[in-house]
Amino acid sequence: MRGFKRYLAAALAGRFASEGMGIALVLLALERTGSAANGAFVLTAWLAPHVLAAPLAGAAAARTSRPRLFHVGALVCFTLAVAALSVLVGRAPVPVVIAVAVAGGSCGPMVTGGLSSLVASLVPAGAGRDQAYAWDAATYNAAGVTAPAVVGLVAALGSAAPAMAVLACSGALAAVLAALLPYEDPRARQREAAPRPTAGGGFAALWRVRELRAISAATTLAFVGIGALSTTAVLLTRGLGAPGAGGILMTAFAVGALSGSVLLARRRASGRADDPSLLARWALGGTGVALVAVAFAPTVPLAAAGFALAGLCDGPLLTATLRIRAEHAPDAVRAQVFTLGAGLKVTAAAAGAALVGLAAGRPPWMLVLGIAALQLAAVVVHRAAAGPARPAAAPTPLPPAPVAPRDAPQDAPAGP
Repeated sequence: MRGFKRYLAAALAGRFASEGMGIALVLLALERTGSAANGAFVLTAWLAPHVLAAPLAGAAAARTSRPRLFHVGALVCFTLAVAALSVLVGRAPVPVVIAVAVAGGSCGPMVTGGLSSLVASLVPAGAGRDQAYAWDAATYNAAGVTAPAVVGLVAALGSAAPAMAVLACSGALAAVLAALLPYEDPRARQREAAPRPTAGGGFAALWRVRELRAISAATTLAFVGIGALSTTAVLLTRGLGAPGAGGILMTAFAVGALSGSVLLARRRASGRADDPSLLARWALGGTGVALVAVAFAPTVPLAAAGFALAGLCDGPLLTATLRIRAEHAPDAVRAQVFTLGAGLKVTAAAAGAALVGLAAGRPPWMLVLGIAALQLAAVVVHRAAAGPARPAAAPTPLPPAPVAPRDAPQDAPAGP
């Protein structure tokens, strides 16, 4: 695993910055303009380019002759956008702020799926790579736990601007660590005489490869619900008489997800094998069932326990997703598959957040049941798209050795 520990540090730092942007932008806009809506508009501009930029970023990553410069450059642009927004939000004209947010958000797929696509070049195929993807998934969940908490704490002690500065420093650290990683020699790829990937190659792979199509469809549907979860948590706790406890539920979910990823990584370290497709279905189903229980929780502590259980089930889903992409994505478009998959999930989450805003007048338990139904429906979608399991090929039996006649001489040929 050459450079893998350094990769984990880079991934955690970059994803910390990415995960903290949601709350930091809203807090900064509220602090400077008195309206959280301005922060929501900037956040939308930050998230919207993900699905459009993902295939382009993946294609560029696959075609570049200088992968180190490309990956580090994307992280640097991401970091500069975070730093610029910390200064511009609430002070510069809105079109300028939106333009900077779009530019920074366009680098987002390289911080998520783009970095994950490097794991295959750092860790050889086999159980070690499966374990590596479990640890990679844990960086997403660890960032999801720590970033909002750190941003909230720094903003509470000072203001939202220093919190944005913390995110920018984390992005800069990710860029420095990424510069120190070993990268594949692009000349080796060119000697393989494979066709140069196009911007649509990732879409084609997601559609044509059954396993990729199944996991992409299922996780995109599931993330419509996950995107609605934070708003629903606030509404649910308000209905339970604790309007400020929505963050507790989401923290419980994130801690559960981190625990699930770490437990799976330790399971892989012990050499236990599992089918990533089956693991994905169990994760989706477990998350859905846990959320059904949350819908009928009478108190916030019980709801938090249900959220933690849902997160524990959801954590292995990302590991399974990364493994499926690594195992089935064609080498020429692997980076596109990773960035495009991440972009689809981010876009689905944004759609879920918008949908729950339209349905905010409904009883919270109905919203939770709706999110649970999406997770369970994703199981059905994955099973239908994946099709029947491919039976293992039976080994071809060797023909029986011919037996020489008893009356034949021992040195005579046994066959004709």
